[in-house]
Amino acid sequence: MKTLPNVTILATGGTIAGTAPSSTQAGYTSGKINIDGMIQAVPNIEKLARVDGEQFSNVGSQDMSFEIMINLSCRINALLATKKINGVVVTHGTDTMEETAFFLNLTVKSAKPVVMTGAMRPATAVSADGPLNLYNAVAVAADPEAREKGLLVVMNDRIHGAHSLTKTNTTSVETFLSPVNGLIGTVIYGAVKYYRGPFRQHTVFSEFSLEGITALPRVDILYACADMPPDLIDCSVANGAKGIVIAGDGNGNMNEATLKKAAQMAGQGIFIVRSSRVPTGTVSRNVEVDDDTHQFIVSDELNPAKARILLMLVLLKNRSFQQVQELFYSY
Repeated sequence: MKTLPNVTILATGGTIAGTAPSSTQAGYTSGKINIDGMIQAVPNIEKLARVDGEQFSNVGSQDMSFEIMINLSCRINALLATKKINGVVVTHGTDTMEETAFFLNLTVKSAKPVVMTGAMRPATAVSADGPLNLYNAVAVAADPEAREKGLLVVMNDRIHGAHSLTKTNTTSVETFLSPVNGLIGTVIYGAVKYYRGPFRQHTVFSEFSLEGITALPRVDILYACADMPPDLIDCSVANGAKGIVIAGDGNGNMNEATLKKAAQMAGQGIFIVRSSRVPTGTVSRNVEVDDDTHQFIVSDELNPAKARILLMLVLLKNRSFQQVQELFYSY
């Protein structure tokens, strides 16, 4: 008889654990069903792996905090350091899923599979997507070929890498796409197929460590727009921001007044990252902005939310802006 792998599910709340008074209404309350109830709602999950669950937290992902993320990463590392556990699944709300996924992608220190999943419809909805997403996530976490693929996100039969994953629609079950680099693979009713490996450094290949870390430096995101007021930068710095990500126009642009203010703050040691509010594409150095002169960093492929995550981890050590730029090209 085949020995099944051991997979631990860490539940953090979200829509996948949500309930509503009616099966056909849009409004619902996140995190009402505990992990035992979620597992019981998935037929035949016991045929994929020996599954156990842990209610790690219980929040809608709009309330996900860095305290929870740090503790979650540490818990995953502790579980995967044991010989018993072969893989971990994290259930999570979709609103900030890409941020937690990218954070774990940079801070989990194991080659074993770590898979996130969630749902766009609450557990009580007609055609709830959570049970099949959880089934498929466990299938991937139990798959030996998922090793060394970084943090994977399984949603709607698709396997995404944390680097490229982004939410693209407010309500659709097809909301998650990987528009820059494409899918890692697919999983259809537990049948896993991979198209390629992960993109850039991750997990066991990452230099970032949370050992001894209980909090992260403050980094703010400022959304660029027509006639953007430059004093937004002053406000961030005055409130303790050590770095600022500009969700810029187009190729990471900002108006002249904001550019001047950002350059001033970069000269005072505040790390300024130019990202973009545009959904896809890369932000390039020295195209329309003289990044070398202003000592700006470009986010390359990372959207503003992920650029913020990376910069917060980068700032745990003293680095020059040139060193920080190289890390944005590496992760």
